[in-house]
Amino acid sequence: MLKAENVTVRYGARTVVQDLSFELKEGEWLMLVGPNGAGKSTLIEAIAGGVPYAGKITLAGRNIRAFRASELARRIGVLAQKNAVSYAYSVEEVVSLGRYAHASGFLASRDDDGGERVERALELTGLTKLRRASVLTLSGGELQRTFLAQVFAQNPQILILDEPANHLDLIYQKHIFSLIETWLRQPGRAVVSVVHDLSLARKYGTHAVLMHRGQCAAQGKIGDVMTAEKLQAVYEMDVYGWMREMLGQWA
Repeated sequence: MLKAENVTVRYGARTVVQDLSFELKEGEWLMLVGPNGAGKSTLIEAIAGGVPYAGKITLAGRNIRAFRASELARRIGVLAQKNAVSYAYSVEEVVSLGRYAHASGFLASRDDDGGERVERALELTGLTKLRRASVLTLSGGELQRTFLAQVFAQNPQILILDEPANHLDLIYQKHIFSLIETWLRQPGRAVVSVVHDLSLARKYGTHAVLMHRGQCAAQGKIGDVMTAEKLQAVYEMDVYGWMREMLGQWA
């Protein structure tokens, strides 16, 4: 579905992502993992068209640079790590913006199933009771769920998520990742996400790209990538040992 070939991103003289390639197939949930500064979010931004890059990124065999913005928005939904609003839109209004790319007709005013999509997205993310609340009054977690609902309402083929669990309580981390997993079971869908929580990545991912200093340290099936040896080489610590020590507190 989505393929990146030798993607390189530079900020001036600094190379942030270097010659990175991967392929995302239908039904896969690709986790981008690695320490801070590895280039994970920058790679996400390149796929989403937010930063210039060298190399090639294709969607269904077509260069994403050839898509009109509205075409791409119907196929790829992006949840950025940082979302901000400066106007008192209601939760429902923000979620409804996810339907913009699907509107047609005079002044792009017709969207036959948009209302149903928005309702479902509000319900899935637990925001129905907050639908009329101003987004300026929301907590960080509520705001994150609002923007995730917007992406769900968009109904894309591919979800690109940068830290989807950011600001979320444990119950909503579990809830949101389970929702994404359910969404992924439908035909013709795939997910790419940046995840710092390695436990979440290991539980929900089907595949992973382990990044280190802008390059690919390992990639493949999740169990083949997230081994004790590979994680220790990149994180420069005994990740497995640390996880066991932390979990041991709850025994």
